[in-house]
Amino acid sequence: MATSRKVIISCAVTGAIHTPSMSRYLPVTAAQIADDAVAAAEAGAAILHLHARDPGNGKPDQRPEAFAPFLADIRRRSQAVVNITTGGSPYMTVEERLRPTATFKPELASLNMGSMNFGLFHLLDKYKDFQHAWEREHLENSRELVFRNTFKDIEHILQTGTANGTRFEFECYDTSHLYTLRHFLDRGLVKGPLFIQTVFGILGGIGTHPEDVQHLRRTADRLFGDQYQWSVLGAGAAQMKVAAIALAGGGNVRVGLEDSLWAGPGRLATGSAEQVRIVRQVIESMGMSVATPDEARQMLALKGGDAVAF
Repeated sequence: MATSRKVIISCAVTGAIHTPSMSRYLPVTAAQIADDAVAAAEAGAAILHLHARDPGNGKPDQRPEAFAPFLADIRRRSQAVVNITTGGSPYMTVEERLRPTATFKPELASLNMGSMNFGLFHLLDKYKDFQHAWEREHLENSRELVFRNTFKDIEHILQTGTANGTRFEFECYDTSHLYTLRHFLDRGLVKGPLFIQTVFGILGGIGTHPEDVQHLRRTADRLFGDQYQWSVLGAGAAQMKVAAIALAGGGNVRVGLEDSLWAGPGRLATGSAEQVRIVRQVIESMGMSVATPDEARQMLALKGGDAVAF
């Protein structure tokens, strides 16, 4: 009998887009982030993509001391691959964004592959009442926000992470980001297998139409051949639609409350694990199986959980 294809599920548990007033299930404290992450791993996520927040008001917080408690807790309770953000929040400096990865030397870190408009202001059409003053400002000020990821920034993050044995989840929000990644491959600053996370549905990036998904897949195939693992994340209500398209086309998937607060039309997900269970059911119903953390490590050539600094 042929071996079923292994699919890596990544789970992004809190992020820096959504605010606490949008969902009572959004994890904010270190204990909540750890619990949500471990539950997602138990449900089938091989990779946990992590941001930190201020436990008092839920504002994105990129200080290493904000990460330390939940990193230690997750490592103690789970074998999942930990993926630390270098995107942080578009409102942070590159040095602020890089500090947790430089400090904790994870197996994997995210890396945004281009500067872009990053619009969140449209969420004000849906959400009117906020618990904290920063939430409205966070959304409204994105009208004039450029999420900075210059060639120099990317090179600096690459060199810092690579020196520590960290590999990257390359977040690509548009076609040009794939070409930027090819540039760094040609220069020898990145090596395969590349882990390419194509992102659909952020205002300022590519949309969520099936043709958009297929276009980035075709472009990546042409640029990288067999040197990469393809994954997708769909923002908001497009999460599962985009995941299903990618699964049918040979891809891996990312879910979690960073990317979408929903578990179905009009129904808030009670945690990231609920989304993992939903997408796992889709994977298995299509005759595929979920990759374990160690299988994901092998597929992505990661250094292993014993080589991190947390």
